[in-house]
Amino acid sequence: MISPLVLYSVSDRIATISLNRPEKRNAFNPELVSALTEALLDASDDDEVKVIILKAIGNIFSAGADLDYLQQLQQNTHEENVNDSENLKNLFTTIYYLPKVVIAQVEGHAIAGGCGLATVCDIIFAVPEANFGYTEVKLGFVPAIVSCFLMRKTGETIAKKILLTGELFSAEEALAYNLITYVTNKEEISHKVRDFALRLCEETSGNSLMVTKQLIGQTTNPGLETALNLAVQINARVRESEDFKKGIAAFLSKEKIKW
Repeated sequence: MISPLVLYSVSDRIATISLNRPEKRNAFNPELVSALTEALLDASDDDEVKVIILKAIGNIFSAGADLDYLQQLQQNTHEENVNDSENLKNLFTTIYYLPKVVIAQVEGHAIAGGCGLATVCDIIFAVPEANFGYTEVKLGFVPAIVSCFLMRKTGETIAKKILLTGELFSAEEALAYNLITYVTNKEEISHKVRDFALRLCEETSGNSLMVTKQLIGQTTNPGLETALNLAVQINARVRESEDFKKGIAAFLSKEKIKW
């Protein structure tokens, strides 16, 4: 059953899945991660669906982790942090391994985990006003899971620039980094995304799309599972560090962090 945190509809063999927490800037919490994973699997199992569009309600695609969720992380046991990291890994791998093409429609900022969510999709359209960024290092955290996907898209030099500085960058820069596929103005993005999805539905074999996506994933990322399992452990361990606790405490109280 689809949660109200995620909207789901099907038309013309296209499933549209929308993050629906605009009041929280579509930030992640365990419930949203679970609901989004479930919606993607439902679309995968639906014989009436050939292509999936992933978008968000409101002006922000996703701001990453929810504030209440960040606060809760500080109380988690190591086991709870491992399980929580596994759930995030499961969301990203669901998209990456899904037998159907997933198109991201990014009409607002995509930050931290939200940036990872967008860029793990197969095809990514973004408006020029959208900013991207992995800001984890500024909070004493590590972008462990998303880095496993990012490295293959951008190469090591750009990945280090993005991940080590934690700086935001524009949609045009994201395009130059090979992080996204198209930059499209706000007035046209819905039409262009749908037109792209319809062309896939009408002009390509569903089986060929599935096998080609699998081929690309398996040949470019043969060590992905090993890397992700290590990333899950690193993710959980860093959450227990003093820097993470300091960074989150300062962030929640809106104080400047002195590193």
